[in-house]
Amino acid sequence: MILTAPAHIAALAPMAAGEGEGYTAPTPEIFWQPLFEVGGLTVTNQMAWAAIVTGVLSLVMIALSRRAAVVPSKGQWMLEGFYNLPRNSVARDMIGTKEFRRFVPLLATLFTMILFYNLMGIFPLAMNPVTGKIGFPIALTLVVYVVYHWIGFQKMGFVGYFKHMVPPGLPGWIAPVILVLELVTYFITRPLTLALRLFGNMFAGHMLIYLFVTAGAYFLLESDGALMKALSLPTFLMAGVMMLFEALVQFLQAFVFTLLAASYIAGALADDH
Repeated sequence: MILTAPAHIAALAPMAAGEGEGYTAPTPEIFWQPLFEVGGLTVTNQMAWAAIVTGVLSLVMIALSRRAAVVPSKGQWMLEGFYNLPRNSVARDMIGTKEFRRFVPLLATLFTMILFYNLMGIFPLAMNPVTGKIGFPIALTLVVYVVYHWIGFQKMGFVGYFKHMVPPGLPGWIAPVILVLELVTYFITRPLTLALRLFGNMFAGHMLIYLFVTAGAYFLLESDGALMKALSLPTFLMAGVMMLFEALVQFLQAFVFTLLAASYIAGALADDH
């Protein structure tokens, strides 16, 4: 069974109580939510929600686009408005009008999946961002990593791809240093920061929300005195504020990830450094 919000919140009271030892702050273990095992593979809450989100998004987009018309229906109009953000504001602006069209499906898919995976962090039945587990950002980053390197090798050839990393006109003695720095950037820094940026924001945001909710539950249910119980109200309010702020961060992180992916593709397509 997928861990739903009521069960998730019900688990807060003993955690907040800390087994009679006062309030216990949440730890990264809250992200480990195993559901069942299949042949030694543990299926987690995040994996289940990722499958549900992917399936629902696929069905909705097929349903809204299968009868596309010149005069769009309300659903088609909404889908086209959503699609135009990664298409025009990301793919076309970053890659250019000549090359961008063939990368729109990839970038639109990345933006959509990351956005809704992120939104599971504030969805009442989930309250756990799929991208809060590092494996999902790594998998998404690997797709971008393979694509932009493949494009670079395809366009410039094996040797040419490495040569374009060094700007022309540099003194001979500094060119090897620049090449090493660029190799580190292209093959290590880019994928590492792309994955960690998404993971870190989703991880930290969920921890903060969980912190305020568990602290509010502790003040209300476990503390003595009317003043301490009254503190639960502003604590719960802060949890609500953090959820609104987190919704903005979730959108921005999906946009930034897609924007950076497009910029890496654009760099692989560029004729010069």
